[in-house]
Amino acid sequence: MSDALIFLGPPGSGKGTQAVLLAERLGIPHISTGDILREQVAAGTELGRRVQAIMSRGDLVPDELVNEIMEQRLAQPDCARGCILDGYPRTTAQAEFLAGVLEQRGLRPVVVNLTVDYNVIVARITARRQCPACGASYNLITNPPREDERCDRDGTPLVTRADDTEPVIRQRLEAYERQTLPLLDYYRRKAARFFEVSGDQGAPEEIAQRILALLRQA
Repeated sequence: MSDALIFLGPPGSGKGTQAVLLAERLGIPHISTGDILREQVAAGTELGRRVQAIMSRGDLVPDELVNEIMEQRLAQPDCARGCILDGYPRTTAQAEFLAGVLEQRGLRPVVVNLTVDYNVIVARITARRQCPACGASYNLITNPPREDERCDRDGTPLVTRADDTEPVIRQRLEAYERQTLPLLDYYRRKAARFFEVSGDQGAPEEIAQRILALLRQA
């Protein structure tokens, strides 16, 4: 039986980065709910039109639609040897639906929960900067521009995104605790294997190596 590797962790914990790195190391597809939704909208598919209509109203995409999208994606042949799920599931209801899909596909849920101190997350995200001209991204802590607060490419003054301010980040973390933390209790009971990995210290590649070492233990 192959594994469906599920990354959990608060916003800013680095789970998206780890999902990409582990997909490369393991040679299995990285499945991002957000990427799929954006691709469907950009392609103008029937599903994309439904998603766009919901998002244009400012509403969250309902579980039923997200579940449908993920069920279709997991049915693709490239998932037969395993996959990495990033951004799904977000709720216990989604996790229960996913359990049935994985069982049908012969995949077992293996969970990696990235733990990061919330103050570290706030510091990381508030240090993010973007060039309004070319879209280049920087981080004043981990990836600073050569010239203070100016883009390396075109010298344009960098800006902070509206959702990268501390009050907004704290709100997102509170929403995470309300909605997603119950998943940890669920997967501690239900996952084939459950790992907690600190994302506070070390470069992304070092954290990825620690995760790989855990996965290879059994």
